[in-house]
Amino acid sequence: MPACSVLEQVRAIVYHECMHEMSLAVNIVELVSEKAQGAGGKKITSVELEAGKLSGVMIEALVFCFDAASRNTPAEGARLEVREVDGLGNCLGCAHSFALDSLLGQCPQCGGYGVETVQGKELKVVSFTIDEE
Repeated sequence: MPACSVLEQVRAIVYHECMHEMSLAVNIVELVSEKAQGAGGKKITSVELEAGKLSGVMIEALVFCFDAASRNTPAEGARLEVREVDGLGNCLGCAHSFALDSLLGQCPQCGGYGVETVQGKELKVVSFTIDEE
């Protein structure tokens, strides 16, 4: 079996990453569309998300995919606003709270690796705006 070229490997990685964000975008569109219709809204004009920096979500790809996923739905043309949430951890050894930039954090106070991630992995819809006309 021939080995993959570097370009083929990069394409596979990009395809995989974009498919992940597309799946997220489709779910977000379905969620807000269902909620908007339940509230009597005809058109969604904006959607606000919070995405943790440790969530693994590629924000730019999610915004791109949201535009594609929202076609022919109540969310078509809606502005997607994504607010990134910093990572925050608590040391299980000394109870020190500190900023996390990785899921494998080390406590800067005691050096321990027993760290609970308390913020930064989330992806949630905070709000959305509907036009009732």
